[in-house]
Amino acid sequence: MRIVFFGTPQFAVPTLQRLLSSSEYEVVGVVTQPDAKRGRGNQLTPSPVKAIAHAHNPNIPIWSPDRLKKDADILTALANSHADVFVVVAYGQILSQAILDMPKYGCINVHGSLLPKYRGAAPIQWAIANGEKILGITTMQMDAGIDTGDMLLKASLEVTPEDQAESLSQKLADLGANLLIETLQNLDQITPISQDHSQFTYASTIPKELWHLDWTKSAIALHNQIRGFYPNCYTTYQEQRLKITATEVSTRIYDNSCSAGTVYLIEKNIGFTVVTGDGLLLIKEIQPAGKRSQSGWDFANNKWGDKTGEILI
Repeated sequence: MRIVFFGTPQFAVPTLQRLLSSSEYEVVGVVTQPDAKRGRGNQLTPSPVKAIAHAHNPNIPIWSPDRLKKDADILTALANSHADVFVVVAYGQILSQAILDMPKYGCINVHGSLLPKYRGAAPIQWAIANGEKILGITTMQMDAGIDTGDMLLKASLEVTPEDQAESLSQKLADLGANLLIETLQNLDQITPISQDHSQFTYASTIPKELWHLDWTKSAIALHNQIRGFYPNCYTTYQEQRLKITATEVSTRIYDNSCSAGTVYLIEKNIGFTVVTGDGLLLIKEIQPAGKRSQSGWDFANNKWGDKTGEILI
């Protein structure tokens, strides 16, 4: 089976690796987003998908258009690839109907949610932030809409309280790689199922204003927000930004007359608790601006000693 692979981030890498390592499939081309400035050095860096494809075989055609739908040369190359199927995993651009119609079996997408819930660019992040207990992968026959095509296969896993967006993305990426292979192997036997469009939810990209923690929310809501939007959520203390990267909902009894955002208790070798709109949140890991990540206990011990009552905003 001749395949052109469309994908960009690390989430797409396990699926590409499975295809490249299998004798059943021939990856005849890769389409990915253009090189971008990444990291502290702000150096121009290829996407994870491009790096893996080139390392596997420097002769694989790799296309990185700014706007695929407008690039006549690449569109011609795709049409001439004689691919049986285009596999799409978190590519990052919308495919035109002309592209969708090119391969024999159309375009199959590996999407990071149990459709029709969480269509869009950030399904894993929003599912965690909303407190979902089960996450999953759907393979889908793509159409011109955004994640609206007929579903092929699904697979799911349970979410633990410790899971955050980064760890779950890796688990789901591996799950998606396996599900894509199962989908391709049984493509002639799978009956596509239409989505119930009345049940859809949309997972947009995460606006930066949602990184800021509002301590009037409940402890569980803040815990899920921190896990879902990992590692970006933050609070401020004396005008210094503090990233909060690991938390736990505390079961301690507390004086709920304290204002939300109050540092309530410092727990030796563990962290410190903060009063929320409902319950206490234990801060286990924190990263002050310009510094390395550290335990909540180390930060509190160095900053406040055994003093409580400080206010986070």
